[in-house]
Amino acid sequence: MSAAGLSPRQLAGRVGVSGKTVERWLSDGRLIPHARNREDAAKVLGVDSTMLWPKVVRDALKIGPDREIIRSYPYRSACPSTVWGDLIKNARTDLLFAGYTNYFLWLEQPNLVESLRRKAEAGCRVRFLLGDPDGEVTRQREAIEDVALTVSTRIRITLENLAKLRDVTGVEARHSAADDATNHVGLSVFRFDSQALVTPHLARVVGHDSPMMHLRRQQEDGMFDRFAAHAEELWDRGRPC
Repeated sequence: MSAAGLSPRQLAGRVGVSGKTVERWLSDGRLIPHARNREDAAKVLGVDSTMLWPKVVRDALKIGPDREIIRSYPYRSACPSTVWGDLIKNARTDLLFAGYTNYFLWLEQPNLVESLRRKAEAGCRVRFLLGDPDGEVTRQREAIEDVALTVSTRIRITLENLAKLRDVTGVEARHSAADDATNHVGLSVFRFDSQALVTPHLARVVGHDSPMMHLRRQQEDGMFDRFAAHAEELWDRGRPC
């Protein structure tokens, strides 16, 4: 303020707040003014607002493990289908769909079979990890969900679509091992190079009603790496469809 030749009361008048408000800004470094007031004060003083209130920038930056979380959704169905489409489109080296059924992908992504064919032909590894439609965990899950479109039916929908890609090099499909089925049905991991969508399944609800996180890899042994390692472990122990 001294550089601008203004007193606290004069600054208050220019910004449109009370003199006591400006005095509180000066006396309490933890106090962050409303965004509009910050910008107006910075304009009057001829400086950037982040110079006056650097705490705004610090608070906005994620510096811990949670910086890998791009966004969270209370329901998987709340995530726009365009997010899935863009992640598939932009993947170059690795696509891993490790949901227990993966059937919703064929409904929500237009012409997915041909999209995956082009991905594989361009050198991208495309993998699907599915539950066993005849497995005990599948039957247990069907009893829990108690819906018309059963878990085994949803798995078979995916198998029917994957059959159209059986001649494509680079497209692989496995069933998770029987000993891993409980871990698989409880957590879906969908990987797109260095990004992932992760859904922990809640009791008695189908996948689209469970929460989901969108992750981007930012560090070693972070959230992304741990979920990716989980999916890779299940994949390694799986058996070919």
